[in-house]
Amino acid sequence: MKYIFFTGGVVSSLGKGLAAASLGTLLERRGLKVVLQKFDPYLNVDPGTMSPYQHGEVYVLDDGAETDLDLGHYERFTSCNLSRLNNLTSGQVYETVIRRERKGEYLGSTVQVIPHVTDEIKNRMRAVAESMGADVIITEIGGTTGDIEGLPFLEALRQFKDEVGQENVAFVHVTLLPFIKAAGELKTKPTQQSVAKLREIGIQPQVLLCRSEHPVEDDVRNKLAMFCNVPKDAVIPFLDVADSIYEAPLRLHEEKFDDIVCRCLGLKVPDPDLSSWRQFVARVVHPAQKVKIAVVGKYIELQDAYKSIYEALTHAGAANDTRVVVQKVDAQELDEEGAEKLLAGCQGILIPGGFGERGIEGKVGAARYARENGIPYFGLCLGMQIAVIEYARDVCGLTGADSTEFTKDTPHPVICLLEEQQHIEEKGGSMRLGTWRTVLQEGSKARELYGTDTVSERHRHRYEFNQSYRELFEKAGLRLSGTSPDGDLAEIVEIPGHPFFVAVQFHPEFQSKPNGPHPLFKGFVQAALDYKSAHNL
Repeated sequence: MKYIFFTGGVVSSLGKGLAAASLGTLLERRGLKVVLQKFDPYLNVDPGTMSPYQHGEVYVLDDGAETDLDLGHYERFTSCNLSRLNNLTSGQVYETVIRRERKGEYLGSTVQVIPHVTDEIKNRMRAVAESMGADVIITEIGGTTGDIEGLPFLEALRQFKDEVGQENVAFVHVTLLPFIKAAGELKTKPTQQSVAKLREIGIQPQVLLCRSEHPVEDDVRNKLAMFCNVPKDAVIPFLDVADSIYEAPLRLHEEKFDDIVCRCLGLKVPDPDLSSWRQFVARVVHPAQKVKIAVVGKYIELQDAYKSIYEALTHAGAANDTRVVVQKVDAQELDEEGAEKLLAGCQGILIPGGFGERGIEGKVGAARYARENGIPYFGLCLGMQIAVIEYARDVCGLTGADSTEFTKDTPHPVICLLEEQQHIEEKGGSMRLGTWRTVLQEGSKARELYGTDTVSERHRHRYEFNQSYRELFEKAGLRLSGTSPDGDLAEIVEIPGHPFFVAVQFHPEFQSKPNGPHPLFKGFVQAALDYKSAHNL
């Protein structure tokens, strides 16, 4: 088994996750079985309780693990299906070590970072290797080289390299080449210092991926090769992609990145078959049509807060040979200025998940605008609850209807806390999480789009549709088209006769892939195109 470790230098947010996922794409298309994982040095057990402003979206896996958004890149760019084993944090490491110490498993030893913490990190690498049986395991180390909290992880990698053999390990260092405008040149010194930090620990990177907004000339590559002890051809420019992140594997392949990694690991494998990937990228970059879809959210200024949704819209757009132009609408601003002003001209409205009451009335206004004007509407998690609240107030006549999350004493709690959540006090990892089955009603839009009568989708929520109102809603025209197998939980609601009004309690965006768009997203984009055509927009 071969191991590839991605580290980052100089600054954070350089795109290590995208680089690791791109290499996974290239190696997988060479016929190798690839598994990816992320090690995060922060002390949170997982990102489940972290603010989107701090961390971006929380990506949920089939087994209910709340993980880093980079795992979304890994699953989208490769065929691997990840589990909670694939995201390790310092919080998990220390929690495990302390629990073992309390049980006396260290037999009276003084518990230290070395060897006990580093051993636990290595144990996780071995657990992934044993359980997933891949040819290559790619591991991204979060944070920046030189961070105090990242040192135990780097020390563990140094030890692990010696234990499995240098010939089975490759280190890729993703770094920044800052451009000094006044001098008109790229500077290599920060990268030199970053690599020196790694070498102090005992890690010598074999490949440098150099992030830059400007071309990296030969003299810069020669300088980096000499001072960082890396072959010149292994100093690889990693420039910003022009139109889509899905171009990254193609650009890196042109720079022979995967060839160099295979050479370092002694892998004798054929060239990658990138034909279907190139076709997908061509549809993304040069579509025949375009459509405007409004995403109404409360963290809308943060690109990473709804990352998987934007990617799922891109996949669905490519499947319809369409560029999806996302109009980002702040829910609180919409509440203040009105839906007519901020949503005019859009051909579809999507309301994503979220927590807390800020911006809720703006989202309710967006759902009302979509329902009354026949504009395709797609609600995800909270977006379904918003659709129910709006329908209760404006169609069923239930004045003051709300969710008990926002109004504890609402006269009509059409959305309420799940029964099993009633006595839960801890916030982390305690929601209804992971993959659950949904039964689809015959003749429904959801069943038509899925093409099957049951589906499994990923969930992350505490609140649910109040079944005591079901008969009233159905008489008023809101159809519960998907439920849990026992019928106790509403999973999908629709408005029959509306061009497209579908809202789901789960997160379909987590299962969309470039050449496998999610059927609900694909149907939503098609409905938006139909609306645009019908209204000559």
